[in-house]
Amino acid sequence: MDKLIIEGGKPLQGEVRISGAKNAALPLIAATLLTSGIHTLRNVPDLRDTRTMLRLMENLGVRHSREHDVVTIDTTDLYHAEAAYDLVKTMRASVLVLGPLVARLGKAKVSLPGGCAIGARPINFHITGLERLGVTCKLENGYVDASIEGRMKGDVIYFDIPSVTGTENLLMAAVFAEGKTVIKNAAREPEVGNLVDMLNLMGARIEGKGSDRLTIYGVEHLQPADCAIIPDRIEAGTYLLAIAASGGEGTITHCIPEHLPSLLEKMRATGLQIEEGEDTITVRQPKGGYDRLQSVDITTRPYPGYPTDLQAQFMALMTLCSDVCVIQETIFENRFMHVPELMRLGANIRVDGHSAVINGRSLDGLTGAPVMATDLRASSSLVIAGLAASGRTEISRIYHLERGYEKLVEKLSELGASVWKEKE
Repeated sequence: MDKLIIEGGKPLQGEVRISGAKNAALPLIAATLLTSGIHTLRNVPDLRDTRTMLRLMENLGVRHSREHDVVTIDTTDLYHAEAAYDLVKTMRASVLVLGPLVARLGKAKVSLPGGCAIGARPINFHITGLERLGVTCKLENGYVDASIEGRMKGDVIYFDIPSVTGTENLLMAAVFAEGKTVIKNAAREPEVGNLVDMLNLMGARIEGKGSDRLTIYGVEHLQPADCAIIPDRIEAGTYLLAIAASGGEGTITHCIPEHLPSLLEKMRATGLQIEEGEDTITVRQPKGGYDRLQSVDITTRPYPGYPTDLQAQFMALMTLCSDVCVIQETIFENRFMHVPELMRLGANIRVDGHSAVINGRSLDGLTGAPVMATDLRASSSLVIAGLAASGRTEISRIYHLERGYEKLVEKLSELGASVWKEKE
């Protein structure tokens, strides 16, 4: 197992290219199950999670190949309807095969998902929604066993809380449902919009992209698609915060600035100078220098609110500011697991339920230390803190990072960071 070594205190400078979005690639890979043929997905990041998803597809009878960032998927010989525990346990997004398998084969058996230990993410929304469409679902021995005779029937599905994977699963299931299906209080994330675009390219009829009300008019047939994955807004935000926390100035390229409205607003509130281009974002230090960074409160919300997947990274920046701020986590109940590790680097943080109070301090306040990654986004917060800290930081269990950040060491090195991997 590898660990990541960072010699901190070096301001990041230059440009970094943003990869395709992991959280968009996974549902688009699953969507290829809906119809027989050869699909082409472009801008697919080469990550542990995308590789896991493609292995799961192999187990279902699907063939695939990759050339650079282009993945070709042949679903002609799909024959198996069971997603086994061995793969699903490592990645919650594996449950996304449930909807398309039932839609195409009339049955699916999918293990209850695993993934990061950041709190309960139940799939009751998925199951309840499928049952509204006429699917029979049973929970037995750790599996969801779903089946239906004939076509699903369109209906109205309401989410108490917006669910990204729930919305995506039911979108894929409903494309073949007879009549009209309406998903109310649907997730509005750009990744959901990317899936809507792909499904419509395949011949689906879906209206309401980007809104909390999606309307699906059932069709009888789909065709294979050629579709591009959108840029990863979470990777984009992580690099912006890393550049800022290191005291540097730089530009991220091949991104979509309008996908990060709340983050950019909060970064500007700290005093950072943010310049948006068509597909670039540049961050510069506050007028008067790095020591002028101001603390800013955030509360995580469903999109377009502040993303929970950038909460830990923003907290790392806040440990360097001059005042006190409060970060409230409203999405997941166990997403402050990075706090004890940040405190090992010298951060002054107190957790009170779903809130964390950060007493900011100057750059000299963080010093390198051995720390342990607990989940994907917590890992990136430790990278940011390590880049800002003086001395050496060693991050163990970095397989979490490899689930969501493509070529992390290479990209940070291009920005001037002193970072490398070693065997533990």
